[in-house]
Amino acid sequence: MTPTSRAMPELILHSAVDAVIPSEADFRRWVTAALAGRRGDWELGIRVVGAEEMQRLNRDYRGKDRPTNVLAFPVDLPDGVDLPLLGDLLICAPVVAREAADQGKAEHQHWAHLTVHGVLHLLGFDHLDSVEAEAMEAEERRVLAEMDIADPYRSDPAAGEPIG
Repeated sequence: MTPTSRAMPELILHSAVDAVIPSEADFRRWVTAALAGRRGDWELGIRVVGAEEMQRLNRDYRGKDRPTNVLAFPVDLPDGVDLPLLGDLLICAPVVAREAADQGKAEHQHWAHLTVHGVLHLLGFDHLDSVEAEAMEAEERRVLAEMDIADPYRSDPAAGEPIG
């Protein structure tokens, strides 16, 4: 690659589970949508894991001894190093399936939501307090709406309560 050429966005997808997961093209589309207007070049790893591995990682890195839907590990490059690396996402297939079923969501759309959610974490978004959570959720809604994906935080009219 010459100094003036730009690297193509790179996605490294690995599944550690025997489950049906979205295609690499789906993940690439969701990541690209989340990064639109922010990053042209990017490199990102996504590892799809089972509940046991996710529980171990969630316990080791967040002190929460249960599986979670997505973990984001942003890259921490030294000063002066300019690479398109974003970091890694881990997504737990059984948690995605369970949450989608429990919340009455299309599983494919829940995969999209959690991928966008994870990418936003890699960009520095968080939801530790209500102000941060509102900003992050608004950005998730915007990105997903651009892909014609339903608002993941909408209220279920039948139940009258949020399902996100």
